[in-house]
Amino acid sequence: MKHKEIIIVALSAGLAVAVGYWWGHSKGIDGDLAATGNDASGQPRRILYYRNPMSHGDTSPVPKKDSMGMDYVPVFADDESEGPQVRISPNRLQTLGVQTERASSRTMSSTIRAVGTVEVSERGLFTISPKFEGWISTLFVNTTGTAVRRGQPLAAVYSPELVTAQEEYRSAVEALKSMDDASPEAQAGMKALVDGGLQRLRNWGIDDADLADLKQGKGVRQSLTLRSRTDGVVIEMKARTGMRFMPGEPLFQIADLSNIWVVARVYEQDLGSVRAGQAATVSFTAYPGRQFTGQVSFVYPTVDPATRTARIRIELPNEAGLLKPDLYATVEIEAGGNLVAVAIPESAVLDSGTRKVVLVDLGGGAFEPREVEVGSRGDGYVEVVRGLAAGQPVVVNGNFLIDAESNLKSALRALGEQANGAAAEIETDVHREH
Repeated sequence: MKHKEIIIVALSAGLAVAVGYWWGHSKGIDGDLAATGNDASGQPRRILYYRNPMSHGDTSPVPKKDSMGMDYVPVFADDESEGPQVRISPNRLQTLGVQTERASSRTMSSTIRAVGTVEVSERGLFTISPKFEGWISTLFVNTTGTAVRRGQPLAAVYSPELVTAQEEYRSAVEALKSMDDASPEAQAGMKALVDGGLQRLRNWGIDDADLADLKQGKGVRQSLTLRSRTDGVVIEMKARTGMRFMPGEPLFQIADLSNIWVVARVYEQDLGSVRAGQAATVSFTAYPGRQFTGQVSFVYPTVDPATRTARIRIELPNEAGLLKPDLYATVEIEAGGNLVAVAIPESAVLDSGTRKVVLVDLGGGAFEPREVEVGSRGDGYVEVVRGLAAGQPVVVNGNFLIDAESNLKSALRALGEQANGAAAEIETDVHREH
């Protein structure tokens, strides 16, 4: 019992000292308390405790300063009954750098920016790969980067299979010529052999221009020519003079660069605003001051898990040949439209991951956290779908600090209830001892 009486005496002495300190200190307190010391009717507001403005869990029953010389902030009884509102003194608001802006109707326009590179259109890629075995006797195009035209000779090749097929075709032609007196059925059968021999050479990829001499009976050619199938540029070449090649082996790869692709990466949060058919403006570091116009032709169906970006494809005409594969590109896509909506700056929205909140300025240093539903974004603003009306002022700078003040209230209330409960238990025990 003596131990508890000592505790009570110590608490009483501490309380007397605290009251004396508060009485003397309150005479010299700055305008921060004076501005908030009375309620709307002019009556003094009851102060529950004071708390450190930089460390919300640090409270004091009397006014004091922290290690940096900042006054502890009073917490009033009516603050605790105001619900979600939080009050900040004018001097404190100025210290926090709080700025507000009214929600207003705006035309929402959104420009999505991304970076990418120039790639060869997959539709314009052609590979020259013979369907027979042979050797390269002569190269007509012997360097990568060479521009070629459709039908231009690339290489002369020798193949025993081609020579045999030509001889079989020529023998069938001569046999058909000697069958003038044969029956129509026999002539038709031989004619089918002639046509089949010619088609066999065509199926191997031999151009009709190289079969003209054979069809005219000028003899078998020991080498035949591989020709380009398109206008373009040789971007890869494995062919070498004298080398042996096998069926299906790629010897030349030719790219048609009259149309190219710009493949850009769009961040995950912008992906919902991008769709095929949208106009896109592309600029290149290689050509400062110039812009190229194309359109989004495809949005790839996968997202890179490492960068959280998705690829999009933009097709651009390239008749002048300025745009070369692997050039670095900057892309701008107009994805907004003409939506008119109530909007606020993006900085006004506090996103916890489960809800989005803005702080509405009620005036006189009072702020109300309010949950909102947001929509489109653009030019630094976000559409408010629900929770806010046009003309209402919201905090756009310093809102994180004010939000911390608001969220602290429930924790402080619980802390006060615990302290009161502990004091009540001590008092009950003392009465029981007596």
